[in-house]
Amino acid sequence: MREFENPDHWDKAAGHYRQTAHPFTALFAEDALARVALTPESQVLDVATGTGALALAAARTGAQVLATDFSPGMVACVAAAGLSNVAARVMDGQALDLPDAGFDAVFSIFGVIMFPDWRKGLAEMRRVTRPGGYGVVATWQARGAATFLLLGEIRRTLFPERAGMAMPEAVQALSDPSDFASALVAAGYRDPVIEHVTHDYRLDVAALDAPDTVFGMSPDWTSLSDAEKAMVIAEVRRMAGDRPMLPIPSTALIAVAER
Repeated sequence: MREFENPDHWDKAAGHYRQTAHPFTALFAEDALARVALTPESQVLDVATGTGALALAAARTGAQVLATDFSPGMVACVAAAGLSNVAARVMDGQALDLPDAGFDAVFSIFGVIMFPDWRKGLAEMRRVTRPGGYGVVATWQARGAATFLLLGEIRRTLFPERAGMAMPEAVQALSDPSDFASALVAAGYRDPVIEHVTHDYRLDVAALDAPDTVFGMSPDWTSLSDAEKAMVIAEVRRMAGDRPMLPIPSTALIAVAER
């Protein structure tokens, strides 16, 4: 089992994820929501919710939202928001404990792409989408995003002989829009529309004083020696120059398909 397939890993990371990744992924969640019209009557499911960037944003439309994740720690973060129209449940997105065709819109923002059986995850999303409803899935391009993207680029520059972190299978498989569309159709959705969306991750250069808080979730970081880590930090500081924030342009693919 790879680390990101273990719920214990995400339980331990939940607090850090909420502080660092959530504000960034929320930008893409808002983009995904803008592509589907929700009302207070809408029933919405967020699969692999993480700390709830999509679920909490969807709740602001008045929709009734169910947020699910296999990590109890992540689910607890969503529940802690205390919103009356958001329920949060621990659940495996590859085998949703939910009836067929119960939701008007089913989202997964950088969630299903982490599943060992991501095809089953897409099929489960489709199963619980009502006829005429929508499935919305976001994935990264092949080399990831934010600090993972930056670290991979720096490693390729500084240590070209060193193999980098393998991205989840789905990120590789769905990084081409035509392949992404085909996968959604194979899952049972129809008429997928896929768009590139880019936002900057703004890396606080001051945070490099404690680099494990910046890069610590990545095997590309933990596999380095102390001397190599120091080289990486020096390169990030060089790239930032006098700027207090280093922008890292990160591109996602957001797909909307109908059942």
